Amino acid sequence: MTGLFNGFTSRAATRSARSEISGMMSAFGASGLAAAARHPGLLAAIDQHAAAIRDSLLGDLRPLTPVHLAGYAEGVRDAAAEHGWRLPEGPIDWTAGTDWVLTRLLAVCHLAHASIPAQRRA
Repeated sequence: MTGLFNGFTSRAATRSARSEISGMMSAFGASGLAAAARHPGLLAAIDQHAAAIRDSLLGDLRPLTPVHLAGYAEGVRDAAAEHGWRLPEGPIDWTAGTDWVLTRLLAVCHLAHASIPAQRRA
């Protein structure tokens, strides 16, 4: 009986994950990735975080899907929130240096942006 719902739950999880990633891109990802294109230091930090995320999710052995990345981001946010972290309100000054959590989440956006074909991002 479990086979009956596997495709449905997989599609629902993928839709939910894409929605989560889209929300992050709207909230801070697009501005952060644009800033990284202009600031090599920020880009280097994102690349380092992205490498750590790929290692953590075994990205060298399997493709990173939106479900993997959204789940990872949720775990980072939940753990950070337990320690009092909150997403900054208003525009983020990416040149002032960002905290570890925000840079990690921006790296998730970077990986998601790179792994989702352009036609699916539109």
